[in-house]
Amino acid sequence: MELAKRAIAGDEQALVELLARHEDTLYRTAYAYLKNEHDAIEAMQELTYRALKKIYTVQEPIYIATWLVRMMINICLDMKKKQQRFVYNHEVELASTDHQPFEMADIIAGLPAEQQELIYLKYFQDMKNADIAQLKQIPEGTVKSRLHTTLTRLRVLIGKEGL
Repeated sequence: MELAKRAIAGDEQALVELLARHEDTLYRTAYAYLKNEHDAIEAMQELTYRALKKIYTVQEPIYIATWLVRMMINICLDMKKKQQRFVYNHEVELASTDHQPFEMADIIAGLPAEQQELIYLKYFQDMKNADIAQLKQIPEGTVKSRLHTTLTRLRVLIGKEGL
């Protein structure tokens, strides 16, 4: 908590130490969204830059980890948007390989961004519903209902893929 207060006050060394403490969680989040090491490392670098510029906006030091994860998710979403503009469509190639194995990450990637985010926060980051509600600034009941809807949709997608 003291480290977070120092970082918010402008102590760059404290921020570097905070980033080091949360590095595993932040990297796993980036890798889960971006699905490759190079992009995840690039996201970590961007997070460091943005955190240095915006750390003063954190209102409550207790939520510094949540703030960092939220920022990482935003960076990953930005990077995915940029990548989609330059991605060449492989659908024809995939359609011709009937025995192409589908992985859970591919199925999750088929969900809308908001639903993907809920899955990553709840099941990859092990966040409680209350923490997700705080992060997204919505009621906890809304988190529960959206998770229910997302899991129902995920079950349908898994059924279609025959997993």
